[in-house]
Amino acid sequence: MVVFLVFLSPPSALSQDELWKRIDDGLFLGEFDSQKITLLRIDPKYYSFRLLCASENNKLRMTAKQWCQKNNLISAMNAGMFQADGITNVGYMKNFNHMNNPRLNTQYKAILAFNPLDTTVPEVQIIDMKCQDSEGLRAKYQTLIQSIRMISCRQENVWQKQNELYSITAFGMDKSGNGLFIFAEPAYSVHDLTNILLSLPISLHNAMYLEGGPEATLYFSGSGIEFEKIGSYDTGLNENDFLKIARPLPNVIGIVRKPR
Repeated sequence: MVVFLVFLSPPSALSQDELWKRIDDGLFLGEFDSQKITLLRIDPKYYSFRLLCASENNKLRMTAKQWCQKNNLISAMNAGMFQADGITNVGYMKNFNHMNNPRLNTQYKAILAFNPLDTTVPEVQIIDMKCQDSEGLRAKYQTLIQSIRMISCRQENVWQKQNELYSITAFGMDKSGNGLFIFAEPAYSVHDLTNILLSLPISLHNAMYLEGGPEATLYFSGSGIEFEKIGSYDTGLNENDFLKIARPLPNVIGIVRKPR
């Protein structure tokens, strides 16, 4: 489709300063207008990642904005898809001593890991269960979130082509070890979005899918900037942008500034 050929032509000639707006030390906002994709680049030297779960919070589901306001987070997004109970993650999910879902999903091949137990591993990484020692690495982290990988260890798109289109939130890592909050507003297939992300000049290393449709949310408030990105309804159901309403989420990934 011609439209995707246009999308796959990123502004590679632009400098990094032109691609990213500095918000604070270690925190940059990237907005790729032609694709309507928003990225928040987070340096783990300056920011800590947190997992907040309704299962640890009297089963109270809140919008991403409410999670941030209650817990002094700068930003938050979906921590993954959830099961029919509205609380439990579809894949393995552990936060320190709390277990949201103890079952490792053999179909999902990516695990976001942070809060390491020692300095032998990065502060945050996406563990690829196909090409890394996932069992050994899991033992070195206190927070683990399993979902579906989008990109292989060789930076290849591993998501099969599909007809379903929707807004998407994802988590990525760049080649410098920065975390990436990713929000795509238009109705994309995950396969096509993965190709677009690989084409952007963001030094993407790998990425994992988190959520799609009206639940897909990215909220940010800091340094005089505030925005709340909310996903559209799935294509074929309702695509009216004016109906976007922030949905309560059971599990979110958030960030806080480390002490200066």
